[in-house]
Amino acid sequence: MANILVVDDELGIRDLLSEILNDEGHQVELAENAAQARAVRQRLRPDLVLLDIWMPDTDGVTLLKEWSTTGQLNMPVIMMSGHATIDTAVEATRIGAMAFLEKPITMQKLLHAVDQGLNRSAVKKPPASVLAGVVTLAAPASSSGTPSAEAKTEPVGPMPVQSFSLEQPLREARDEFEKAYFEFHLAREGGSMTRVAEKTGLERTHLYRKLKQLGVDLTRGKRGL
Repeated sequence: MANILVVDDELGIRDLLSEILNDEGHQVELAENAAQARAVRQRLRPDLVLLDIWMPDTDGVTLLKEWSTTGQLNMPVIMMSGHATIDTAVEATRIGAMAFLEKPITMQKLLHAVDQGLNRSAVKKPPASVLAGVVTLAAPASSSGTPSAEAKTEPVGPMPVQSFSLEQPLREARDEFEKAYFEFHLAREGGSMTRVAEKTGLERTHLYRKLKQLGVDLTRGKRGL
């Protein structure tokens, strides 16, 4: 059993996550904003935190940065959002978040991410690669055996690693991250543009143009459109 802090300004999401985690035998504390999260964090010293990005007082990334700079980021933090951008994902990963959960959150993904976070030996600081200005992304191998990348930790098969430097200009870093992001989804969906469009929330024509612009190999793991 673990002590888990859930931070989200939406009552329905707090109640849902609390119910699921309680059923798994965990002790759950709830906070609806950053101020409450700070107080609970200080009192409880949670084993893991589920942290919403968009909150009315202080956003989740700012709170994550606050914990990091004050030496309080000694527990795994999983970010949650229904509107996170790639730039936000890169920023939170750089600070020390271990994973992202996209809303609406499925029970399977929630429990998988929580189990993975709790199984980590200790998270007292961001990975050394991040501190050195390099983001290292765990990524499953595609059906062709070629690794792709993912910002959030959700293993599917073997876990090769892909790294890129944060010291390069923002445009280049963003393009590199986006390419890895789309390659991951193409591999996972067997090359299906329709499924990748649904997963990423892009209109199919826009998605195709984006992939061509990034130089993504559209034949990798192709199973049909």
